[in-house]
Amino acid sequence: MTADDVCAGEQASAAERVRTVLAAAESFTVVTDAHTCDLVGGGLHSVGDDGRLLLRLPSDCRLAGEVALAPRGTLPVVLKFTDVAPVTVRERVRSRVTVAGWLAQAAPQCEESGTTSFRMVTAHVALETPAGPVTVGLDELALARPDVLAHHEAAMLTHLVDDHADVVALLTRLVDPRLLQGVVRVWPLAMDRRGVTLRLEHAHSHQDVSLPFPAPVRDPGQAGDRVRELLAAARACRRGSRLPSRP
Repeated sequence: MTADDVCAGEQASAAERVRTVLAAAESFTVVTDAHTCDLVGGGLHSVGDDGRLLLRLPSDCRLAGEVALAPRGTLPVVLKFTDVAPVTVRERVRSRVTVAGWLAQAAPQCEESGTTSFRMVTAHVALETPAGPVTVGLDELALARPDVLAHHEAAMLTHLVDDHADVVALLTRLVDPRLLQGVVRVWPLAMDRRGVTLRLEHAHSHQDVSLPFPAPVRDPGQAGDRVRELLAAARACRRGSRLPSRP
């Protein structure tokens, strides 16, 4: 496998990346004209098949009160989601998603006691990555789906780091040796249905390298098989270096 092979895998679209970040997020920031608040905890938001956001908030929270008092019951808001690597790599923020629009109370549903649902009328969606910002069309967002590993990636990566540092080191055999010169640490930065991304850390810089799976993961149960296939390819590759994945 050459460096070109490593980097040639199909990349997720911007819309898919946004849907993946929204699906996996357990916290986000809400910005209104009056205040900014951080909402933390599972179940506070969901994304419908059409890409529309639904928030479930305590009925007595300040944000719910602002919506109730807003003209025509629609409150201009900006929602900010940050995708943070679950392992302690340098520069852990992998991407940011901004959703701007209006928040309005949703039609009555089976609410938990003391909570109210609010629908997001989206006007603008932006994805910011190290490659730069990009605007995502609402039609694209509606057609996209989150990655099948969105809800499992964090657990899988932390498991690799905590219990299988040798696996991460072995995967470096699939990286062009020229890219490993001066590398002091290797971390698993990301995993999606297409493959694993390694963060190669130098003393004062870093580089990310993608290792594509032989075939995409169709459901979370296949992830282990795909990683084992990568490891089999790594064992068969006699060039490359074994590097520690942690200090």
